[in-house]
Amino acid sequence: MYIMCMLILNHQSNLTNDRGDMSEEKFKDAADRVQNLPSKPGNDTLLELYSLYKQGTDGDVSGKRPGFADFAGRAKYDAWAKLQGTSKEDAQEKYIALVDQLEANGA
Repeated sequence: MYIMCMLILNHQSNLTNDRGDMSEEKFKDAADRVQNLPSKPGNDTLLELYSLYKQGTDGDVSGKRPGFADFAGRAKYDAWAKLQGTSKEDAQEKYIALVDQLEANGA
């Protein structure tokens, strides 16, 4: 009975890992696809893509907020900071969905 339970738990663990690997592959694929969009998205969408990518790869924001003279760096930092507490997996799923939407809209 113990061996049967261990086999079942091991199989379930492998399924979870396979799903995680599949999501990671989809995320990497989306990151490649976003480079080939027919047109450049607007700044707000670019910030959303950036923040979701950073949250999906690095987790919560780290480091100091850039100074007031670094407008782009500050905007990126603030966009990423808004996702504080979002899991890497959730950020990756949202990133994939956003890239899919951009492709569908021809952006």
